[in-house]
Amino acid sequence: MLEVKQVSKVYEGQRGVHQLDFTMERGEIVGFLGPNGAGKTTTMRMITGYLHPTAGSIMVDGVSVHEQGQRVRSKIGYLPETPPLYPDMTVQSYLKFVANLRDVPAREIKLRVSEMVSRLGLQGREKQLVRGLSKGYKQRLGLAGAIIHKPDLLVLDEPTSGLDPNQIIEIRDLIRELGENHTVLLSTHILPEVSTLCNRMLIINQGQLVLDGSPQHFGSSMGEQFKVSIEVKATAEQLHNVLTPWEKVRSEVIQASDANTSKDASLHSNSADTVKMLLTGENSEDFREELFYLLSGAGLPILEMKKENLSLEQIFLKLTTTEATDIDENSADVDKVAGAVMDQEDVTSDNDSSSISGTSVSTATDASPQARKGEDSK
Repeated sequence: MLEVKQVSKVYEGQRGVHQLDFTMERGEIVGFLGPNGAGKTTTMRMITGYLHPTAGSIMVDGVSVHEQGQRVRSKIGYLPETPPLYPDMTVQSYLKFVANLRDVPAREIKLRVSEMVSRLGLQGREKQLVRGLSKGYKQRLGLAGAIIHKPDLLVLDEPTSGLDPNQIIEIRDLIRELGENHTVLLSTHILPEVSTLCNRMLIINQGQLVLDGSPQHFGSSMGEQFKVSIEVKATAEQLHNVLTPWEKVRSEVIQASDANTSKDASLHSNSADTVKMLLTGENSEDFREELFYLLSGAGLPILEMKKENLSLEQIFLKLTTTEATDIDENSADVDKVAGAVMDQEDVTSDNDSSSISGTSVSTATDASPQARKGEDSK
């Protein structure tokens, strides 16, 4: 559905993104992560046709964003972090306005508006001015505008930013529902959203893609050592006596019952003795089966055994706090020249591609002076 191939963007000698390369299949919900300034918004703007890449190509459903911008934009719905809404419009008039801009057939506009109001939970607010909506309802309205033309690809930039917990849950549910019929690229700083909503994640750092894959897969594969937490019906001393000769792992007590901390463990019943330990292997080899037979052979019942993976927070920090490799000066010079050429081309090619997103597509002839003024302020 989406192919981003060796895409770079340079701003006046400063690199925005560098040689991004990834694809998205139909029906995927992909989380797009990275620290502030990493290049996420720049990438999204290039995908939606608002910016042209300095180098590389972007294809949506086999169509080039640069060469056939208008056709591609009809396939994309874009919700920026701050929805580009017109405060003096009503909910209903705004949706009609966007439907017209997105070339929805005139005979279908009324039905589409009614469908969006129902689907996004805007019933009873059709006549309300946008300025009077809460932030949660503005996000809903922004989403409605992004999907009113039934796009194949949805690009959502921080859709839950600034919302309260109840609103976040509502928007997540809406995105999950939209993912059933659309391909979704979701930018967020809220890492639990990735594991909740996405079946794949991309992490970008300093303009470069540093990870591409399933959150569940990378939680285990990025760990250099295999780790297991266990709870065993035994004393800490008994467990240490069994594990110490086994040089394959090193152990660390997480929690022990009171009996284990007493100077005279014989005063306590063994039936109350439990200990939790974190076992770390010498490498990434899975040792759980061997551990099971070792402890069962010693008569120490395992009450719980759990493989410990890196959390998304740990993965994110690990990939975004290391210094990026310096880029060859020659390639940077080439990008500068290419950027100058591309910027010159943008002046002429953008005359017929003035839309920014599914909810803020407007031209000098399409919008009223008041609407254009509101658009320019954004």
